[in-house]
Amino acid sequence: MKKFVWLSAIVIVLLLSFNVQAQQWSAEQQEVWAGVETYWAIGMSENPMDFLNYFDDSYNGWVYESGAPHTKADVQKSLSYWTTKGKTVLYTITPARIWVNGNFAYVHYYYSEVNESTDGKPMPESGRWTDILMKKGNKWVMVGDHGGKTSK
Repeated sequence: MKKFVWLSAIVIVLLLSFNVQAQQWSAEQQEVWAGVETYWAIGMSENPMDFLNYFDDSYNGWVYESGAPHTKADVQKSLSYWTTKGKTVLYTITPARIWVNGNFAYVHYYYSEVNESTDGKPMPESGRWTDILMKKGNKWVMVGDHGGKTSK
């Protein structure tokens, strides 16, 4: 059964990767996407709390499962809780649209991940996300986001 869950998760990741049309991104779109890839990698690292360095203090986001928008402080509480419950062992993010206008950008993308609970049980998840970004110095930081899982 465990092999089936892992195989299913890998198939989902591959399908998401192939279903998105290939696009040519401008240099500024590539820079924004590189920032998204950076903070995802940090969020999955040994120091996931460093992910908070990519949230502006003005941040407000709204996940599908939440009844109301949340702040950077709410994200910190949530991240502190979830990092004790397990870890992400595999993920893929695939851009759908990237819009950039000066120091502001938004990125629509698909994600697929396999989380592993502390007892080793794999839990695959996939969904859609939108990050609303502002450039501060040479780093793109989130001022808002919206999305969540679309798989059951």
